[in-house]
This record gives sequence, C-alpha cells and structure tokens, in this order.
Amino acid sequence: MNTMRRQLLGLGFVAASSLLAIHAAQALTAPQPITIDGGPLGQLEISGGVDGYAYFMSNTASANASHGSIQSTGMGMSSGILEVQKNTGVLQFTLEIGANSFQILGAEAYDHKGHIAQASINQFPTGPLYEGYVTIAPTNSPVTISAGMLASLEGYEYGADYYNAVQLETLLYYVQNNNARGVEATLTEGPVTATVQYGDSTDSGVWNTIQALISYKIDDNNVANIYGAYNLGKTGPNTYLYGLPSSTTTGLNDAYANNALIGAYYNYTHNNWTLVPEVQYVYARKDVQIGINGQSSNFGAALFNDYTFTNTPYSIGSWVEYFDSHTSAASNYAWVPSSSNGVSGFGGNMEAIGVAVAPTWQYKYLFARANAGYIYLLHNSDSQGNHYGFGNDNSHGQFTGTLEAGLMF
Repeated sequence: MNTMRRQLLGLGFVAASSLLAIHAAQALTAPQPITIDGGPLGQLEISGGVDGYAYFMSNTASANASHGSIQSTGMGMSSGILEVQKNTGVLQFTLEIGANSFQILGAEAYDHKGHIAQASINQFPTGPLYEGYVTIAPTNSPVTISAGMLASLEGYEYGADYYNAVQLETLLYYVQNNNARGVEATLTEGPVTATVQYGDSTDSGVWNTIQALISYKIDDNNVANIYGAYNLGKTGPNTYLYGLPSSTTTGLNDAYANNALIGAYYNYTHNNWTLVPEVQYVYARKDVQIGINGQSSNFGAALFNDYTFTNTPYSIGSWVEYFDSHTSAASNYAWVPSSSNGVSGFGGNMEAIGVAVAPTWQYKYLFARANAGYIYLLHNSDSQGNHYGFGNDNSHGQFTGTLEAGLMF
C-alpha cells in the first residue's frame, strides 16, 4: 500500500513528497488530476474516486448473536476518497478525506446486521481523515520528511479498491497494518528509494512500530521492492478494527500488537502486460500478558496480473494466492477470524488457495467491472481435531462475486 495516487498502468518509481515506488498492476487508469491555483498555497492537484457494488457469496453461515446471520447478497459503498495534494516547493502536503471498506476474499468484514461492511468515516479514529500529512522537501536534497496520518508501507495492494486490478483483495493484505499516525523519512539515490516510518500502525495511539520499504528501479519495466515492519513494544488491546476499538485482550488484534513482518514484490511490465509476484511472512511473538499464549506465524504468496486490450476500453485483472498459517496448540490466536464469530471459515491453523478475476470497462472517468473470486481450504481441521469451514456445513470453498461501478477523477 502506498500514499501516492497510482496514475500509471505501467511501472513507476517516484521520489516525491510522500515516499515510495508506485504500485502498478491496476486495471483502471486514473485520469490526470485537476490542477487549481491555491493562492498562497501554490498549485494544487485534486483527484479521487467513488464506487459502489452489489455482491453475492456462497456458503455463508449463521453468526453469533451480536451479528445475526451473514447475508449472502447485498449492496454497499466500497470507497469514496477526495485527495488534495501540493507536490511542489519545500513545504508540501497530502490530504485525503473519505473512507474505504474491505472486500477480502474469504475474510470480509461485516457490520452488526451481518452485511459486508461499507465505507465509513468511523474506520479510523481520525474520522473522515483517511490520510493527511505534511512533507518537507528541501531543494536539491535527496531526503524528504513527512508527518501525519500516513499510509502503511506494507504490501502491494491499496486500501481503495479502484486502485487495484481486482476489487477483491488477498489474505496477504488482510494481515498487513493499515494507515498510521507517525513520521517517516524518504531517501532517493539514483535508482534506489528507501522509506522508514515510525508510528502507531494499528491506530492504537501507541507509537511503537517501525516500517520500511526499499525500492530499486532496474529499468523502465522492472522494479524490485522489499518491505518490513517490527513492533518494538506491547500495544495491548487498544487497536482499531473495522471502525470499532477492540476491548478484548485476546483475539485477532493481538498479533498486530506484537508482530514482525517481511515481504517483497516485483513489478514487471511488457507491452500490455503487468505482472507482480509477492511473498510475505508474518510472525507474532508469544506474550501471555496480552493473550498470545503461543507462537504464531503466517506465510502468503500471490501473483497479480493485468492485461489491457489495445485501442479498447477493456482490460482484465486477476490474481492467485496461497496462504498458510501456523498456530501452536497453546495459542488461542488465529490469523483470520474463525467461523465461531460468523466472520469467516478459518481456524487457528489453515492452508488455502484463492483466485480472483475482474473483466473491466473504463471510459474516461467512468468504470464498471465484474469481480469473481473463489477460495478453497486445503484442509479444514486443526491439530485438536476441531473442524472449520464456510457455511453451516464447514464447506472447503466459498465463491464471492461483485458487480461494481464508479468514477475516478
């Protein structure tokens, strides 16, 4: 996930006020931003997007009393973000107002009525401020400094789905940190850009997480990226998840409060093709004081693909993924919620493969696409003999389909 607006279908490598290499396998091409005279602020660029969708899911199950039954069909708003940037001068800034929701294949978030969660300004404790930071970019200096509400440096996929090749996101994205309040420094030397960020990472208000991203531009068609994160202390249960602060001392948020992550992705473009392989490993340290009673780790790999048909408004995006988590018998933690809370069909130890595809139409500012994904559990029982899966019958697989439409400007 990056803070820069993904304007290029091909690769990019940007050493600007915000930080990092452009991620590129998107089926949608963002129009040029609107430029206005900001008076004493200088030249400003305005851009953004909004989209809604209808969805269908197979093998949904009854949830616990706090959620009701998970709805297999519905409609919602996916993302809506307005961005204002000043990218010139010594003092620069980025301001993004709005929200996005998460359509993660097999592990979607749900609201209290059992519907897939919609974009909400309650997503972060900063309310409608999705991202907002100032950047100091001294003239002729290879270093820039930014501070404020920053995007995570982890992973390839972006939170606002219209910047991705497919609306449905991978489980790799699910276990990554999201936007954070913090400070960061970016160094650009020739083909290398390196960014280091220090902040709260999980919107806990506790600054104890370091993130880093290093990008190397081999040539115009190849960019290698390595990212990582490490938690320096104990965050406790004060993390922010799906718009509601967690008040428990065990469960999903604990690994975010005590984890380490490393990953890499590689941008490759050739003519109309864009390919991006990504690998990622996450590890949660044992800490009984915050409810992690045993070691827990997860490995994920994905291949993102995008193809644009020449001289047509059509393109097609897709990805495949593999996800393998391991939790010790002493731990009560799972990398994604278990079926007992009605959110998904994963247990403490799970191995899965997934695939998603999105035929896409775009005409100038307008776009529409059909997204389809299927996730399959390679096994559906843990070391204790407990069974898990999708639906009331613990099925191995689940299909998710959406019809999505929106605009970008």
